[in-house]
Amino acid sequence: MSAHSYSRCWVHLIWGTLRRERVLNKKAAAGLSRYLDEYAVEQGVYVKINFVNPDHVHALIDLPTKFSTEKLVQLLKGSSSHWVNSNDVVIGKFAWGRGYGVFSVSHSNVDQVSRYIADQEEHHRVKTFTEELREFIDRHGLRWHDEVSR
Repeated sequence: MSAHSYSRCWVHLIWGTLRRERVLNKKAAAGLSRYLDEYAVEQGVYVKINFVNPDHVHALIDLPTKFSTEKLVQLLKGSSSHWVNSNDVVIGKFAWGRGYGVFSVSHSNVDQVSRYIADQEEHHRVKTFTEELREFIDRHGLRWHDEVSR
């Protein structure tokens, strides 16, 4: 990358566990959240905030010019599933589900999205991950593809 390249490209990444199973307890989620932050720093990626739920992750990231969205998600999901399995964080083999959601965030909305991510625990007292993801997809004019039923 040239020293003269600059970018500010905020993205809200969302991805879920295989079959959206609720396998990450609070201790596992906290450890995985720390791991994601540390791994991102090693890769030169700024994660403003992430929140690991029992069945999915939200992360607000300033996408660096050296990564495509696909490459970044591949790195985060691949390294974190390896970390979970190598550290016996859950019983049995852990895997993320296929795919992810990525939604652009304007710089003026970064604080609002950060609060949304920070409030995940409260938010999911009334809404499932599937309901939340469908809302994101609908709000952004996309078509729902149900991975679970395939």
